Amino acid sequence: MIGRLIASLTLVATVTAAGMGLGMAQETQSALSPVPAGIAEATFAAGCFWCSEKDFEKVAGVTEVISGYTGGTLPNPTYHQVGSGLTGHFEAVRVRFDPKKVSYDTLLDTYWHNVDFLDGGGQFCDRGASYRPAIFVHDAAQKAAAETSKANLARDRKVEKIAVQILPATDFTPAEDYHQDYYKTNSMRYKLYRSGCGRDARLHQLWPDRAVY
Repeated sequence: MIGRLIASLTLVATVTAAGMGLGMAQETQSALSPVPAGIAEATFAAGCFWCSEKDFEKVAGVTEVISGYTGGTLPNPTYHQVGSGLTGHFEAVRVRFDPKKVSYDTLLDTYWHNVDFLDGGGQFCDRGASYRPAIFVHDAAQKAAAETSKANLARDRKVEKIAVQILPATDFTPAEDYHQDYYKTNSMRYKLYRSGCGRDARLHQLWPDRAVY
């Protein structure tokens, strides 16, 4: 939450007037919609779900990316409950994709290029349990692919430990409507947050050839 707080403080004068009606909007949560026929799902946690949403939505073959919470014990948690670190949830994204147009392996590659795979205590400026990185696998095929890609990354980057957990997918609660497509609906605040959090600077250290953010 630290980076989000920085962005909010930076723009406090700009959003004060609008903020009077923001409280109710922040509390509204829509139910998870049914999966369309022919569409598969993947779930990833890489810190801030605002950023992960943007990173995956630009992948051809991805049909929808939903910000939300998973991996915890409390049913239908809210943003503030998850942020307390007491529910065990991760901020994550549910990625819906057309397997005829994009493979799960491609999504894994996108994930590794958008997460600090050496940091298990949070991501970038956001620290704590809710920002831990993880891949949530939906079936045996995804588990095998995720484990292989993780092992290959460790080998190729010559590191002893990749901090990203591979866990079974569990219930996924969509985040409040205000968080969905945040990078589009609040682009200025999003850009300030992403820059202030040092996300792209760190990703460039990990992947020096990475040119598109």
